[in-house]
Amino acid sequence: MVIGLEHYVILSSLLFCIGLFGALSKRNAVMILMSLELMFNGVNIAMVAFSRYITPVLLTGHIFALFIIVVAAAEVALALGIIVALYRTRESVDVEEAASMRG
Repeated sequence: MVIGLEHYVILSSLLFCIGLFGALSKRNAVMILMSLELMFNGVNIAMVAFSRYITPVLLTGHIFALFIIVVAAAEVALALGIIVALYRTRESVDVEEAASMRG
């Protein structure tokens, strides 16, 4: 059995859907961040697979995946700082309680 582009697309879409479900259904901020990372990894797999199978000479998908990894690392660093500040003030990382910080 040869692993083709379809297999990678199915894997990346499953990862993205699992991450989307987790991001929409969880109330814990750390779990939402983990779900976002799953979504980013699903997109990375799709980018690299399309780059490999459609234009194997060019490395555009690999470069885009590298940029996504850099943006994801910066996003996690910033979000973890916000979560730590939220935990220090509210002693909880529940996003429902964070929504009540407005007033």
